[in-house]
Amino acid sequence: MTNRANQIEPPPNARGASLLTVAGIAAAFGAASCCALPILLTTAGLSAAWLGGVGAIAAPFRSILLWVGLLSLIGGATLLFRQQRAAMICGPDGTCTPRWVRALLLVGLVGGAILLWLGYAYV
Repeated sequence: MTNRANQIEPPPNARGASLLTVAGIAAAFGAASCCALPILLTTAGLSAAWLGGVGAIAAPFRSILLWVGLLSLIGGATLLFRQQRAAMICGPDGTCTPRWVRALLLVGLVGGAILLWLGYAYV
């Protein structure tokens, strides 16, 4: 019988968190493409005509996209938290996810959460 405390757990991989973050951003982009993004891009002085086709395709699936985006971003945030916790334990000679990868994932998660909120708030 092995002792669970003596087993060394491998550090979490950044691939899963990256995939969940990208999926969350894509779903949030689809949910926000019908209403919020055209308003924001037009306010910023950019053309939003290209979003008409994306918004028309994504509009019937808005609630599904919101749920997929929410679950993907929560999963990505959970995996990022595990990576951060492993990086605190990991010493300078350990194998951890690089700091820039964790920072990029955090920026992607925050951007995805903002897009998700915009897709929910601006109907």
